[in-house]
Amino acid sequence: MTVPMDAAATSPEAGLPDEPPLPPLGSIGLLRWMWRQLTSMRTALVLLFLLAIASIPGSVLPQRGTNPLRVDQWLERNPGIGPILDRAGFFDVYASPWFAAVYLLLFISLIGCVLPRIRQHAKAMMAPPPPAPRRLTRLPVSREFTSPADGEVLLASAHEYLRGRHWRVRRGESSVDGSTWVAAEKGYLRETGNLVFHVALLLVLLAVGVGGVLGWKGNVIVREGNGFSNTLTQYDAWGGGRFVNPNDLAPFSFTLDTFTVDFERSDAQRGAPRLFEADVTYRSAPDVAPATRTIEVNEPLDVAGAKVFLVGHGYAPHFIVRDSTGAVVFDDAVVFLPQDGNFTSTGVIKVPDASPSLGFNGLFLPTAARAGSGMGISTFPAPDNPEVLLAAFRGDMGLDSGVPQSVYTLDTSKMVKIGLEPLVPGGTWTLPNNSGSIEFTGYERWASFQIAHDPGKELALLSALAAIVGLMLSLFVRRRRLWVKVVPAAGGGTLVQVAGLAKTDSADLPADVLALATALGDDVDELRSAP
Repeated sequence: MTVPMDAAATSPEAGLPDEPPLPPLGSIGLLRWMWRQLTSMRTALVLLFLLAIASIPGSVLPQRGTNPLRVDQWLERNPGIGPILDRAGFFDVYASPWFAAVYLLLFISLIGCVLPRIRQHAKAMMAPPPPAPRRLTRLPVSREFTSPADGEVLLASAHEYLRGRHWRVRRGESSVDGSTWVAAEKGYLRETGNLVFHVALLLVLLAVGVGGVLGWKGNVIVREGNGFSNTLTQYDAWGGGRFVNPNDLAPFSFTLDTFTVDFERSDAQRGAPRLFEADVTYRSAPDVAPATRTIEVNEPLDVAGAKVFLVGHGYAPHFIVRDSTGAVVFDDAVVFLPQDGNFTSTGVIKVPDASPSLGFNGLFLPTAARAGSGMGISTFPAPDNPEVLLAAFRGDMGLDSGVPQSVYTLDTSKMVKIGLEPLVPGGTWTLPNNSGSIEFTGYERWASFQIAHDPGKELALLSALAAIVGLMLSLFVRRRRLWVKVVPAAGGGTLVQVAGLAKTDSADLPADVLALATALGDDVDELRSAP
């Protein structure tokens, strides 16, 4: 027996017919699917979480944009993991490609989430309140009572009551049961605040992006009595946005006249800075008369569109080095970098002009004391008992190799150590083997400044304020609806139904329904709530 093909395909032995395969997605369909995934709220939350995680290294590790000296010190102390993290961008997190990728994806995702909601909310703002449901008593909070008053009078009273309390009101008539009703809605600003918050978040991201591509910042150490000009070569570290030309920097300058710092001497907070300020003389342009200003923490100098922040300070011991013939081959103050809260500071003196070349590793102690092992320590950050410990080396420092060197490190691989000596101000150390001498004449102070131009900061501030306002609206405004329906009662008079529906759990809906029912003549003390 020959079984027809259609019968064989649907027979129990053959099983159910296979469903036809879905059509291929195609490139356009794939792009649409990817766009829907990217612009979903779930994706936006995931990207926001990833952005927060990506920001952690910028808070834990020193960053080149704010403190390049600490970055160099961290790399020197961690020669194993340091270069790996440096190549991955962990010391310049906010300019790294992976942070920018998360940032841009979050920006696009928020735009895709917010713009459709703005369009929908605009339509909702223009739409009247919805008509009364057919059975108001089935709503979560409702009240039904009989009134001797005319239905039109009751609806007019309800309309006046609700309009007087800033509800959006609409009157209508049901074509099903012939009832007339008043619908009211309130709390549109809740969704408005939610959208304002998200738009403000977008503007904050935009402001950060504008500051990233059009802004610049740099760090410089200036000793007392020395000056700074806003040119690229004057910076110790500088970074600018993609569209910033270093040749277009504003030509301002300033001189550090004096630096003043005072420390707490009581036992409770001993060593904490109490006064931290720099007196400077500045010019906004070369042909402008000089002006004076005191820069303090959180009180920067605003000049030529840039801000000059005071971010750190330290000591610069002054040395005079003489060679074996007694000729002065070095006479200058050297910046030493603080290593702890008591300003125990390290520095390097390089004297390539001596014959042979001399190099010194130094440890400056503002208030010197001796530890049990004889190692010098500082017990207070103020210069109460200054002393410097010097380790002298002689030989090739590698300056002629063509490889750039840090001014804060000394390559002693090809040098010979010739001695170790502590010096107080005015003290002189005659180096062994007729290598010359070094004199510690005193110290100067230096201040570290961060100079930044951020064109997006005003937009970021306004956006942050708008975000706060929007968040407050979304938290405290209650979205809810009320309805009043009247129909002729069977025994005479008017049957009045009052009900409400809350769009949020925090809305005090029973109080609104109770107040409206009371205004229409009901003497109820409490309302029933539907299960």
